[in-house]
Order: sequence, then structure tokens, then C-alpha cells
Amino acid sequence: MANLFHELRERLLRAGVAPRHIRRYLGELADHLADLTSEEERAGRSPQDAKSAALARLGTLDDLARAMIAKREFRSWCARAPWAIFGVVPLLLLAAAYFAAVLYLWFGWSVFLPDAETPFGRHGWQPLFSVANIYFQSGKLYYRLAPILVGASVGVAAARQRCTALWPMLSFILVSWMGSTAEIHASRTAVPRGLGHITMDFFAPTRSGETLLATLLYALVIFTLAALPYALLRIREAITS
Repeated sequence: MANLFHELRERLLRAGVAPRHIRRYLGELADHLADLTSEEERAGRSPQDAKSAALARLGTLDDLARAMIAKREFRSWCARAPWAIFGVVPLLLLAAAYFAAVLYLWFGWSVFLPDAETPFGRHGWQPLFSVANIYFQSGKLYYRLAPILVGASVGVAAARQRCTALWPMLSFILVSWMGSTAEIHASRTAVPRGLGHITMDFFAPTRSGETLLATLLYALVIFTLAALPYALLRIREAITS
């Protein structure tokens, strides 16, 4: 029985059925199978024979899978519109994460360095264990981790849905490209416009002061760390299946 449900779950995932619908469907099948088994036992069958008869009445793996796959409303968005889920959504999520980073920087600049020309460099220096330094270093860490976390989240979703590597690879490439070329500019004189004298550049050929090689290496780091959860989950799936 457990084998049947496991195979059914894997087939439905690969067919694009959303995991939440699969969980509900398998729960309903398990309840129905228990009722059928009880009926067979009351009819005088032994527990083993009752279970076999109940499984036969429940239907074959092909029949059970077909009943869900045929209903389009049960398909996940990963299967319905993979170009959007893996191409557009990751960039929107990363843009939102960077917007949060800009707000975080602007707040810290206003509170801890209200008279500084910029929160970066010597003007933003603070003692190592000061509240201001911890605040700004936490923001910097979040800024660096944002593309990795976005890419990893998309990868986990793709692994759960048993998506082929093509679509999540697209996400990892786009997120790595955006993350490695993104750059924040903050200056009261050099940035007259923007959110509190803060702006961001995306998809520039190279970041300020960096060579193309350095940008590519940074993109490779982001790509590797973002893709790692997807790779590990797929390896575990291959081992357990």
C-alpha cells in the first residue's frame, strides 16, 4: 500500500499536479482504502486477503493517476506557466528583496549617520561592536544573501514538483546575473534623486571598480550556492526512489 501511494505521488508530481492537491488526494485514498478493507474483513476475509481485495477495488496505479492528471485545475503553476514561475517571478522576488535592502540602508543612514555624505566607506565607519556597525553589517549580509536565498527557494520548489533541470537552471542563471551586477549608490550629492539619495543599477556589464572576471566569478558563486539545494534534493530523490 505504501509502495502504491509513493509511486502514485511521484507520478502525479512529474505530471505537474500541485503538491497540495496530491496530499489531499492521497489522504482521501487512504481513508477510502481503510473503509474498503474493513468491508472485506466484515465479509469474512483474512486481514491480508482483505487488504489485497481492497487494493483491487481501489483501482490500478494508472487509473488513480489518470483521475488527477486529467483535471487541469489541479496542475501547479510550475507546470502551467514555467516561463513565468522560473523566469519572471525570481527576478521580481529579488527586486523586492533589494528594495527592502534599500529601505534598510536608508533607515540606518538616517538614524546612525544623519550628517554623513554616504553610509559607505570611511564616513560610515563605526567601532566593531557598536550598534551601528552591527546594523550595517547585517544589512550587507542580507544584501549578499538575497540572490542566493531567492534562487534556493525557487530550486526547492522545483525539486518538490520534480521539475526537469531546464527551468530551475534558467532561474539560477537570471538570479546570478542580476545579483552579480546589482549595485547600490548612496550619496547626498552624487545621487540627487532616488529613495533618500539611494539608487540601484541592475544588469550592468560590470560593477563599479570590478573587472568582468570578478563579476563572472561572483555570479558563479551565487549560481552554485543557489543551485545546491535543488541538486541535493534531486540526489536524495534518486537515492530513495
